[in-house]
Amino acid sequence: MKIVAINGSPRKNGNTALCLEAAGREIQAAGVEFQIFQPGAGVRPCLACYHCLNTGSLRCVQDGDGVNDIIAACMEADGLLLASPVYHGGMSGSMKCVLDRLMLAAGCGVNQLHHKVGGALCTLRRSGGVGTYHQLLAAMDAMEMILMTADYWGAVHGADPGEALRDEEGMAVAAQLGRNMAWMVKVLHETAVPAPAAGKRPMMNFIR
Repeated sequence: MKIVAINGSPRKNGNTALCLEAAGREIQAAGVEFQIFQPGAGVRPCLACYHCLNTGSLRCVQDGDGVNDIIAACMEADGLLLASPVYHGGMSGSMKCVLDRLMLAAGCGVNQLHHKVGGALCTLRRSGGVGTYHQLLAAMDAMEMILMTADYWGAVHGADPGEALRDEEGMAVAAQLGRNMAWMVKVLHETAVPAPAAGKRPMMNFIR
């Protein structure tokens, strides 16, 4: 059993990393493997070339920036934890680039992400947290994932590196999310109830 996290911050050892560490400690304490990917600021945007979708390759045609490694790890994992700093009211640009490519390559053909456990966290200086948190959840919602939450919205305050540790409630929410995600991964691992099959949904262009 494994949960993969994507850190959408370009900062090494910043507040987003601290939130993931809080969640990760609880995940690992529950006996679930935890791995963090932090692609950084060099991630390229989706080209909308649809090569991944048309060929069914489950890979982005662009290589060399780590996104294909993330795609492969997410398909293998039992859960996916998305974490991003808030940039002007939304997720970071690098996180958006990763999600655009991940969702198209792995989710829009025969969905490889369906019924995986999903969770989200964001860090912010002042405002925009709830909107960003819901953006991250919405990406997984569209991929038929099982969304787990904590006992409050996953938004942790802190601007300068380390400040998130002073948001005691926010860090407790991150830890609770880790516990809840690990629990659901274990529940799904133990269940004998077969999951509904994944199919290829029709994709429509409304301009005819």
